[in-house]
Amino acid sequence: MLYYLYELFHINLFHYITVRATIGFFIGFIITIVAMPYFISWAKRKKANQPIHHLAPEGHKAKSNTPTMGGIVFMMATLFATLISAKIDNIYIMIAMFIIVAFTSIGASDDIGKVIKKSNTKGGMKARSKLKWQILASLSVSVAVLYLCGLSTDFFLPFFKYPVFDMGIFAILFWTLVIVSSSNAVNLTDGLDGLATVPSIYAFISLSGLAYVMGNAILSSYLLLPKISGAGELTVVGASLIGSLIGFLWYNSNPAQVFMGDSGSLTLGALMGYFAIVTKSEILLLLIGFIFVLETLSVIIQVGSYKTRGKRVFLMAPLHHHFELLKWHENKIIVRFWIVALLSNIIAIISIKIR
Repeated sequence: MLYYLYELFHINLFHYITVRATIGFFIGFIITIVAMPYFISWAKRKKANQPIHHLAPEGHKAKSNTPTMGGIVFMMATLFATLISAKIDNIYIMIAMFIIVAFTSIGASDDIGKVIKKSNTKGGMKARSKLKWQILASLSVSVAVLYLCGLSTDFFLPFFKYPVFDMGIFAILFWTLVIVSSSNAVNLTDGLDGLATVPSIYAFISLSGLAYVMGNAILSSYLLLPKISGAGELTVVGASLIGSLIGFLWYNSNPAQVFMGDSGSLTLGALMGYFAIVTKSEILLLLIGFIFVLETLSVIIQVGSYKTRGKRVFLMAPLHHHFELLKWHENKIIVRFWIVALLSNIIAIISIKIR
């Protein structure tokens, strides 16, 4: 909307992505921080609380009355901020908005089922059904990115100036895998108060910066990055989401008044994967989302070890549960994971300059 004020009335200020991204940031933040208390009150009246898995560490049982599905609020705030601040006829923006609607719907369906059944295992969508919908939505995004955006199928590696090879039509499968994997990785990490929120903020700062640089001919040329016309507009989505996440963190910090639920975590991860695809940072995402990678690997290693050797590597997976059972205080685990996430993002950004 703001961009069209520039076109109609020649308000030059709204031509700049940085200005509209800043406005989107504050719109997302204000909507989330104002709307969340009303959502929490509603969720408490409806007893829309987070079901706690019976195998979860003992300390989690005290959180059984904490409302869930807060992700719906900050995702809708992001969507509204994007509609106000971004150039919505930009194809990259359209796809981002599709991701928000699609994955929030998938996550909300799962959350509502769990709330109704009061169970993490018996309620919600079946794992196979949820994965099917994730794959379908991700596949739709990948096809749109290739055929509507015309995004290059070149495959890049960190520290290399030029593409390693051209993926061709197989890019669709690879991009689908990236989005689905990223979506589930964030979902696995969302187990402690604020644990997934802050690393997501760091990740979107890095990815939004990359989108801005790659959408700018001068900056992309200077940093030897591919120029991707129109991708810079994603900075507005990223900034809007960061503002919304900071507003959410106000209520999600320990002790949490609300959890994001699958409606938030699945969508965050999907958007992360999408940003990485557009910015040719699919492999760099392993550093940008390093905490999410660690958490996912811990589950894979634990399951693989138990099935092949009959032994567990960790006391419990995902990794944050392992440290809980080692008697680390929850705040210590959270803050240390935040530190690791910050350092990994700094390294990821440095790697761009030394390509």
